[in-house]
Amino acid sequence: MMKNLFTRSFFVLALGFVGAAQAQLRVETSGVGATQIPIAIAGFVDETLAPQQITTIVKADLQRSGFFRIIDTGNAMSETTPVNLADWKARGADALVVGSVQRLADGRYDVRYRLMDTVKNSNLSGFGQVAGTDRLRVAAHKIADDIYEKLTGVRGAFSTRIAYVTKAGNEYRLEVADADGEGTQVALRSNEPIISPAWSPDGTKVAYVSFENKKPVVYVQDLTNRQRTVIANHRGSNSAPSWSPDGSRLALALSRNGYTQVYVVNADGSGLRQLTNTSGIETEPQFSADGQHLYFTSDRSGGPQIYRMSAGGGEAQRVTFNGSYNISPRVAPDGKTLAYISRREGRFQLYALDLASGQELRLSDTTRDESPSFSPNGKYIMYATEAGRRGTLAVVSVDGRIKQRLTTQAGDIREPTWGPFMK
Repeated sequence: MMKNLFTRSFFVLALGFVGAAQAQLRVETSGVGATQIPIAIAGFVDETLAPQQITTIVKADLQRSGFFRIIDTGNAMSETTPVNLADWKARGADALVVGSVQRLADGRYDVRYRLMDTVKNSNLSGFGQVAGTDRLRVAAHKIADDIYEKLTGVRGAFSTRIAYVTKAGNEYRLEVADADGEGTQVALRSNEPIISPAWSPDGTKVAYVSFENKKPVVYVQDLTNRQRTVIANHRGSNSAPSWSPDGSRLALALSRNGYTQVYVVNADGSGLRQLTNTSGIETEPQFSADGQHLYFTSDRSGGPQIYRMSAGGGEAQRVTFNGSYNISPRVAPDGKTLAYISRREGRFQLYALDLASGQELRLSDTTRDESPSFSPNGKYIMYATEAGRRGTLAVVSVDGRIKQRLTTQAGDIREPTWGPFMK
């Protein structure tokens, strides 16, 4: 049975692309949070002088989150504009956002913003940023992150990036984009499959598996200079890289001695160490949020289930018990929730497990889900699925209320991984 898992993970995902992927992702959102916060966002004074409209990006971020209802002000207001907050409260807004954009002599832009609470008649937050043309979207995402945090108590995840794999003709591409699907860049092109991308904790590198040598080999690529390092090129399969929280090590699944087992290796490829030693298949290792444990998929109980062991090896404890086929463990940043794919009644669907209570929640209504990945704030999970026989990406809130679909104009898109916050 686990051989079928490997076929599914390594070959169906890698070879099942069709058509040609376009550069930009389209994001569609459905559903809303349990409560929506009404927020008025004024146009930033002089933002039309910049090539990117800050308020357009901020509004799109907050709307996409599902937790905000945007109230248009109909005019521009700067952070220094006198405001009667009681008037905005009467118009139904719980908060008001204002700001300005000034072009500096060196060609950069000074972006300033202010967030006010109309209910408490007080200032909530505000700051200024200096950004070049290529960083204006990041500046806007950081404003949206701050608004999200001040009004919900949780940091937003707008100033983050995602990575995924597409295929155009015979060319596979590892692409990187902002979390809203904008700013797409191609990190790697290959005529052979690319699978299992994984971000380093500092967001400067991506580990992945490439078949360019006609076998799976694990690489780490620096996104700033495109330099690559071979991390694992042993006999047999080299697969499923994942980073430790401090970025010093990677966990891998290797079949160098026959059966696929879990290993750890230093980030430069040195110091390889085997952690499991069974007659079954042990794969898909993932570090816990604190780096003290590894979650992994094993067929030691007869079918694929998820287990946990110390990051240094040792005895493993079974974690999943519902269903006979559970794979692809991913742990939330706070360590409290496990996301995974479960096959039940022939459907591969995304589930979340509360590790303290054991309570399980099905998060998707699709039937061919793969590759879950938590947002850095732990509030959303991105995964690959299918719609109309085409591969797409989907995002769902951890309570299942808010759903997004990310698609390209043509072709499939697979293997998503959510990166850390941008600096």
